[in-house]
Amino acid sequence: MNKQSATRIDDFSDIVQRRKSGFLQSITHTQPVWVFLAMLLVCVVMSFVSDQFMSTRNVFNTSRNFAFTGIMALGMTTVIITGGIDLSIGSVMGVSGIVLGMTMAGGHSIWFGLAACLLTAALCGLINGVLIAYFRMSSFVVTLGMLAMARSLALVLSNNKLFWQFGPDQSLLFQIGGGTTAGIANPVWVLAIMTVLFVLVYRYSAWGRHIFALGGNAAAAKLCGIPIERLTVSVYVLSSLTAGITAFLMVGWLGSVTNALGLSSELQVIAATVIGGANLAGGIGYAIGAPIGAALIEVIRNSLLLAGVDPYWQGMFLGGFIILAVMLEKLRRKSGD
Repeated sequence: MNKQSATRIDDFSDIVQRRKSGFLQSITHTQPVWVFLAMLLVCVVMSFVSDQFMSTRNVFNTSRNFAFTGIMALGMTTVIITGGIDLSIGSVMGVSGIVLGMTMAGGHSIWFGLAACLLTAALCGLINGVLIAYFRMSSFVVTLGMLAMARSLALVLSNNKLFWQFGPDQSLLFQIGGGTTAGIANPVWVLAIMTVLFVLVYRYSAWGRHIFALGGNAAAAKLCGIPIERLTVSVYVLSSLTAGITAFLMVGWLGSVTNALGLSSELQVIAATVIGGANLAGGIGYAIGAPIGAALIEVIRNSLLLAGVDPYWQGMFLGGFIILAVMLEKLRRKSGD
Protein backbone atom coordinates (compact mmCIF):
# COMPACT_ATOMS: atom_id res chain seq x y z
CA MET A 1 0.00 0.00 0.00
CA ASN A 2 1.48 3.34 -1.01
CA LYS A 3 1.57 6.46 1.12
CA GLN A 4 -1.22 8.21 -0.82
CA SER A 5 -3.61 5.28 -0.36
CA ALA A 6 -2.82 5.11 3.34
CA THR A 7 -3.54 8.83 3.66
CA ARG A 8 -6.92 8.43 1.92
CA ILE A 9 -7.87 5.57 4.22
CA ASP A 10 -6.94 7.66 7.26
CA ASP A 11 -8.97 10.60 5.93
CA PHE A 12 -11.94 8.31 5.29
CA SER A 13 -11.64 6.89 8.81
CA ASP A 14 -11.62 10.39 10.24
CA ILE A 15 -14.74 11.32 8.29
CA VAL A 16 -16.56 8.17 9.47
CA GLN A 17 -15.49 8.84 13.03
CA ARG A 18 -16.69 12.45 12.90
CA ARG A 19 -20.04 11.37 11.46
CA LYS A 20 -20.45 8.77 14.18
CA SER A 21 -19.58 11.26 16.91
CA GLY A 22 -21.84 13.86 15.30
CA PHE A 23 -24.74 11.42 15.18
CA LEU A 24 -24.21 10.36 18.80
CA GLN A 25 -23.91 13.99 19.85
CA SER A 26 -27.13 14.92 18.05
CA ILE A 27 -28.91 12.06 19.83
CA THR A 28 -27.56 12.70 23.31
CA HIS A 29 -28.09 16.45 23.13
CA THR A 30 -31.82 16.23 22.44
CA GLN A 31 -34.13 16.81 25.37
CA PRO A 32 -36.47 13.83 24.69
CA VAL A 33 -33.56 11.43 25.33
CA TRP A 34 -32.90 12.86 28.78
CA VAL A 35 -36.59 13.00 29.59
CA PHE A 36 -36.92 9.36 28.59
CA LEU A 37 -33.97 8.44 30.83
CA ALA A 38 -35.54 10.39 33.69
CA MET A 39 -38.79 8.49 33.19
CA LEU A 40 -36.93 5.16 33.27
CA LEU A 41 -35.22 6.22 36.50
CA VAL A 42 -38.58 7.05 38.09
CA CYS A 43 -39.95 3.69 36.95
CA VAL A 44 -36.98 1.81 38.45
CA VAL A 45 -37.29 3.64 41.76
CA MET A 46 -41.07 3.16 41.93
CA SER A 47 -40.77 -0.56 41.17
CA PHE A 48 -39.00 -0.87 44.54
CA VAL A 49 -41.28 1.56 46.37
CA SER A 50 -44.60 0.03 45.30
CA ASP A 51 -45.46 -3.51 44.26
CA GLN A 52 -48.44 -2.20 42.30
CA PHE A 53 -46.43 0.14 40.05
CA MET A 54 -45.24 -2.51 37.58
CA SER A 55 -48.41 -4.57 37.76
CA THR A 56 -50.08 -5.32 34.44
CA ARG A 57 -53.17 -3.36 35.37
CA ASN A 58 -51.26 -0.26 36.46
CA VAL A 59 -49.01 -0.24 33.38
CA PHE A 60 -52.08 -0.63 31.15
CA ASN A 61 -53.94 2.24 32.85
CA THR A 62 -50.90 4.52 32.87
CA SER A 63 -50.16 3.99 29.18
CA ARG A 64 -53.79 4.55 28.22
CA ASN A 65 -54.00 7.74 30.27
CA PHE A 66 -50.92 9.38 28.79
CA ALA A 67 -51.99 8.43 25.25
CA PHE A 68 -54.82 11.00 25.34
CA THR A 69 -52.44 13.78 26.38
CA GLY A 70 -49.79 12.58 23.95
CA ILE A 71 -52.11 12.80 20.93
CA MET A 72 -52.98 16.41 21.67
CA ALA A 73 -49.34 17.18 22.49
CA LEU A 74 -48.43 16.24 18.91
CA GLY A 75 -50.68 19.02 17.64
CA MET A 76 -49.44 21.42 20.30
CA THR A 77 -45.83 20.65 19.37
CA THR A 78 -46.52 21.66 15.78
CA VAL A 79 -48.04 24.96 16.93
CA ILE A 80 -45.16 25.73 19.28
CA ILE A 81 -42.59 24.95 16.57
CA THR A 82 -44.08 27.85 14.57
CA GLY A 83 -43.71 30.13 17.58
CA GLY A 84 -47.39 30.08 18.54
CA ILE A 85 -49.48 28.63 21.34
CA ASP A 86 -52.91 26.97 21.46
CA LEU A 87 -54.70 27.53 24.76
CA SER A 88 -58.04 26.38 23.34
CA ILE A 89 -57.17 22.72 22.78
CA GLY A 90 -58.98 21.46 25.91
CA SER A 91 -62.15 23.42 25.16
CA VAL A 92 -62.09 22.30 21.52
CA MET A 93 -61.89 18.76 22.79
CA GLY A 94 -64.93 19.44 24.99
CA VAL A 95 -67.19 20.92 22.30
CA SER A 96 -66.13 18.22 19.80
CA GLY A 97 -67.05 15.52 22.31
CA ILE A 98 -70.46 17.12 22.88
CA VAL A 99 -71.13 17.25 19.13
CA LEU A 100 -70.15 13.58 18.87
CA GLY A 101 -72.49 12.68 21.74
CA MET A 102 -75.41 14.67 20.34
CA THR A 103 -74.97 13.26 16.85
CA MET A 104 -74.79 9.62 17.89
CA ALA A 105 -77.53 10.03 20.50
CA GLY A 106 -79.72 11.29 17.65
CA GLY A 107 -79.42 7.90 15.95
CA HIS A 108 -76.65 8.65 13.46
CA SER A 109 -73.83 6.21 12.72
CA ILE A 110 -70.46 6.33 14.44
CA TRP A 111 -68.82 7.51 11.20
CA PHE A 112 -71.22 10.41 10.87
CA GLY A 113 -70.54 11.24 14.51
CA LEU A 114 -66.78 11.06 13.95
CA ALA A 115 -67.06 13.35 10.93
CA ALA A 116 -69.14 15.87 12.91
CA CYS A 117 -66.65 15.71 15.77
CA LEU A 118 -63.63 16.34 13.54
CA LEU A 119 -65.37 19.03 11.50
CA THR A 120 -66.27 20.90 14.69
CA ALA A 121 -62.66 20.73 15.84
CA ALA A 122 -61.35 21.77 12.43
CA LEU A 123 -63.70 24.77 12.34
CA CYS A 124 -62.39 25.97 15.70
CA GLY A 125 -58.82 25.59 14.44
CA LEU A 126 -59.68 27.38 11.21
CA ILE A 127 -61.04 30.37 13.11
CA ASN A 128 -57.92 30.45 15.27
CA GLY A 129 -55.61 30.18 12.28
CA VAL A 130 -57.34 32.82 10.15
CA LEU A 131 -57.38 35.38 12.95
CA ILE A 132 -53.73 34.74 13.78
CA ALA A 133 -52.41 34.51 10.20
CA TYR A 134 -54.45 37.08 8.29
CA PHE A 135 -55.47 39.53 11.02
CA ARG A 136 -52.05 39.39 12.70
CA MET A 137 -53.57 38.80 16.13
CA SER A 138 -51.65 37.25 18.99
CA SER A 139 -52.00 33.46 19.21
CA PHE A 140 -52.24 33.79 22.99
CA VAL A 141 -55.21 36.19 22.79
CA VAL A 142 -57.04 34.36 19.99
CA THR A 143 -56.78 30.89 21.49
CA LEU A 144 -57.61 32.23 24.95
CA GLY A 145 -60.79 33.67 23.46
CA MET A 146 -61.53 30.37 21.71
CA LEU A 147 -61.00 28.58 25.03
CA ALA A 148 -63.88 30.55 26.52
CA MET A 149 -66.11 30.44 23.44
CA ALA A 150 -65.74 26.70 22.78
CA ARG A 151 -66.40 25.87 26.43
CA SER A 152 -69.48 28.09 26.43
CA LEU A 153 -70.68 26.51 23.18
CA ALA A 154 -70.30 23.05 24.69
CA LEU A 155 -72.50 24.17 27.59
CA VAL A 156 -75.11 25.68 25.27
CA LEU A 157 -75.28 22.67 22.95
CA SER A 158 -75.49 20.13 25.76
CA ASN A 159 -77.78 22.26 27.93
CA ASN A 160 -75.60 20.97 30.76
CA LYS A 161 -76.80 17.39 30.15
CA LEU A 162 -74.91 14.12 30.32
CA PHE A 163 -74.85 12.02 27.12
CA TRP A 164 -74.47 8.32 27.81
CA GLN A 165 -76.61 6.66 25.15
CA PHE A 166 -75.01 6.71 21.71
CA GLY A 167 -77.46 5.01 19.41
CA PRO A 168 -77.00 1.84 17.33
CA ASP A 169 -73.18 2.07 17.15
CA GLN A 170 -72.66 2.56 20.87
CA SER A 171 -70.83 -0.74 21.37
CA LEU A 172 -68.46 0.03 18.49
CA LEU A 173 -67.68 3.46 19.98
CA PHE A 174 -66.90 1.88 23.34
CA GLN A 175 -64.76 -0.77 21.69
CA ILE A 176 -62.68 1.75 19.76
CA GLY A 177 -62.11 4.11 22.66
CA GLY A 178 -62.05 1.69 25.57
CA GLY A 179 -60.99 -1.58 23.92
CA THR A 180 -57.63 -3.20 23.30
CA THR A 181 -55.65 -4.64 20.41
CA ALA A 182 -53.02 -7.29 21.20
CA GLY A 183 -53.41 -6.43 24.90
CA ILE A 184 -52.61 -2.74 24.39
CA ALA A 185 -55.21 0.01 24.74
CA ASN A 186 -56.40 1.32 21.38
CA PRO A 187 -55.56 4.98 22.21
CA VAL A 188 -51.92 3.90 22.67
CA TRP A 189 -51.91 2.41 19.18
CA VAL A 190 -53.39 5.63 17.79
CA LEU A 191 -50.68 7.65 19.56
CA ALA A 192 -47.93 5.36 18.23
CA ILE A 193 -49.18 5.56 14.64
CA MET A 194 -49.62 9.33 14.79
CA THR A 195 -46.16 9.80 16.31
CA VAL A 196 -44.56 7.87 13.45
CA LEU A 197 -46.53 9.95 10.93
CA PHE A 198 -45.50 13.21 12.58
CA VAL A 199 -41.85 12.14 12.68
CA LEU A 200 -41.93 11.36 8.95
CA VAL A 201 -43.77 14.58 8.09
CA TYR A 202 -41.40 16.72 10.16
CA ARG A 203 -38.33 15.13 8.64
CA TYR A 204 -39.20 14.45 5.01
CA SER A 205 -42.04 16.71 3.86
CA ALA A 206 -41.81 20.28 2.57
CA TRP A 207 -44.62 21.21 4.97
CA GLY A 208 -42.57 19.91 7.88
CA ARG A 209 -39.48 21.87 6.85
CA HIS A 210 -41.58 24.98 6.36
CA ILE A 211 -43.03 24.98 9.89
CA PHE A 212 -39.51 24.89 11.35
CA ALA A 213 -38.49 27.71 9.03
CA LEU A 214 -41.54 29.72 10.09
CA GLY A 215 -40.71 29.27 13.77
CA GLY A 216 -37.03 30.03 13.23
CA ASN A 217 -37.50 33.27 11.29
CA ALA A 218 -40.91 34.17 9.89
CA ALA A 219 -39.61 37.14 7.87
CA ALA A 220 -36.91 35.06 6.20
CA ALA A 221 -39.39 32.26 5.53
CA LYS A 222 -41.72 34.70 3.76
CA LEU A 223 -38.84 36.05 1.64
CA CYS A 224 -38.06 32.47 0.62
CA GLY A 225 -41.56 32.15 -0.82
CA ILE A 226 -43.09 30.06 1.97
CA PRO A 227 -46.85 30.80 2.22
CA ILE A 228 -46.70 31.55 5.92
CA GLU A 229 -50.38 32.56 6.21
CA ARG A 230 -51.72 29.28 4.81
CA LEU A 231 -49.08 27.39 6.75
CA THR A 232 -50.16 29.03 10.01
CA VAL A 233 -53.81 28.21 9.36
CA SER A 234 -52.97 24.57 8.63
CA VAL A 235 -51.02 24.28 11.88
CA TYR A 236 -53.93 25.46 14.05
CA VAL A 237 -56.40 23.28 12.17
CA LEU A 238 -54.10 20.31 12.79
CA SER A 239 -53.84 21.12 16.49
CA SER A 240 -57.62 21.24 16.82
CA LEU A 241 -57.99 18.00 14.87
CA THR A 242 -55.80 16.21 17.42
CA ALA A 243 -58.22 17.50 20.08
CA GLY A 244 -61.13 16.10 18.04
CA ILE A 245 -59.45 12.70 17.71
CA THR A 246 -58.79 12.65 21.44
CA ALA A 247 -62.42 13.57 22.15
CA PHE A 248 -63.65 10.66 20.04
CA LEU A 249 -61.37 8.18 21.82
CA MET A 250 -62.03 9.53 25.30
CA VAL A 251 -65.81 9.50 24.93
CA GLY A 252 -65.54 5.88 23.85
CA TRP A 253 -63.41 5.11 26.90
CA LEU A 254 -65.50 7.03 29.45
CA GLY A 255 -68.81 5.81 28.02
CA SER A 256 -70.33 9.26 28.50
CA VAL A 257 -69.66 12.93 27.78
CA THR A 258 -70.41 16.23 29.50
CA ASN A 259 -69.45 19.81 28.70
CA ALA A 260 -66.57 19.47 31.22
CA LEU A 261 -64.67 17.10 28.94
CA GLY A 262 -61.08 18.31 28.56
CA LEU A 263 -61.45 21.00 31.21
CA SER A 264 -57.99 22.48 32.06
CA SER A 265 -56.24 19.81 29.97
CA GLU A 266 -54.42 22.49 27.98
CA LEU A 267 -51.97 22.96 30.88
CA GLN A 268 -51.07 19.28 30.88
CA VAL A 269 -50.72 19.23 27.09
CA ILE A 270 -48.46 22.30 27.06
CA ALA A 271 -46.42 20.78 29.89
CA ALA A 272 -45.95 17.53 27.97
CA THR A 273 -44.90 19.48 24.89
CA VAL A 274 -42.37 21.67 26.68
CA ILE A 275 -40.97 18.80 28.74
CA GLY A 276 -40.68 16.85 25.47
CA GLY A 277 -38.29 19.46 24.08
CA ALA A 278 -40.41 22.03 22.23
CA ASN A 279 -39.05 25.56 22.56
CA LEU A 280 -41.72 28.16 23.34
CA ALA A 281 -39.74 30.68 21.29
CA GLY A 282 -40.36 28.54 18.18
CA GLY A 283 -38.18 26.74 15.67
CA ILE A 284 -37.49 23.67 17.83
CA GLY A 285 -39.66 20.66 18.59
CA TYR A 286 -39.69 16.88 18.46
CA ALA A 287 -42.57 14.64 17.47
CA ILE A 288 -41.16 11.85 19.65
CA GLY A 289 -40.92 14.32 22.53
CA ALA A 290 -44.71 14.74 22.78
CA PRO A 291 -45.51 11.16 23.89
CA ILE A 292 -42.36 10.99 26.04
CA GLY A 293 -43.29 14.20 27.86
CA ALA A 294 -46.87 12.98 28.32
CA ALA A 295 -45.60 9.64 29.61
CA LEU A 296 -43.29 11.27 32.18
CA ILE A 297 -46.12 13.44 33.52
CA GLU A 298 -48.45 10.45 33.87
CA VAL A 299 -45.75 8.28 35.45
CA ILE A 300 -45.04 10.97 38.03
CA ARG A 301 -48.75 11.48 38.71
CA ASN A 302 -49.23 7.75 39.16
CA SER A 303 -46.14 7.52 41.36
CA LEU A 304 -47.41 10.29 43.63
CA LEU A 305 -50.75 8.52 44.06
CA LEU A 306 -49.12 5.17 44.83
CA ALA A 307 -46.74 6.87 47.26
CA GLY A 308 -49.71 8.33 49.13
CA VAL A 309 -49.00 11.97 48.24
CA ASP A 310 -52.03 14.26 48.44
CA PRO A 311 -53.49 14.70 44.90
CA TYR A 312 -53.71 18.46 45.52
CA TRP A 313 -49.91 18.58 45.19
CA GLN A 314 -50.00 17.33 41.60
CA GLY A 315 -50.32 20.84 40.16
CA MET A 316 -47.28 21.93 42.14
CA PHE A 317 -45.17 19.14 40.67
CA LEU A 318 -46.52 19.74 37.16
CA GLY A 319 -45.74 23.45 37.24
CA GLY A 320 -42.31 22.72 38.68
CA PHE A 321 -41.50 20.35 35.85
CA ILE A 322 -42.49 22.94 33.24
CA ILE A 323 -40.16 25.52 34.80
CA LEU A 324 -37.37 22.96 35.19
CA ALA A 325 -37.67 21.79 31.58
CA VAL A 326 -37.45 25.34 30.23
CA MET A 327 -34.55 26.17 32.55
CA LEU A 328 -32.57 23.07 31.54
CA GLU A 329 -33.16 23.81 27.85
CA LYS A 330 -31.83 27.36 28.26
CA LEU A 331 -28.79 26.16 30.20
CA ARG A 332 -28.07 23.46 27.61
CA ARG A 333 -28.20 25.97 24.76
CA LYS A 334 -25.97 28.43 26.58
CA SER A 335 -23.39 25.71 27.18
CA GLY A 336 -23.65 24.73 23.49
CA ASP A 337 -22.90 28.30 22.46
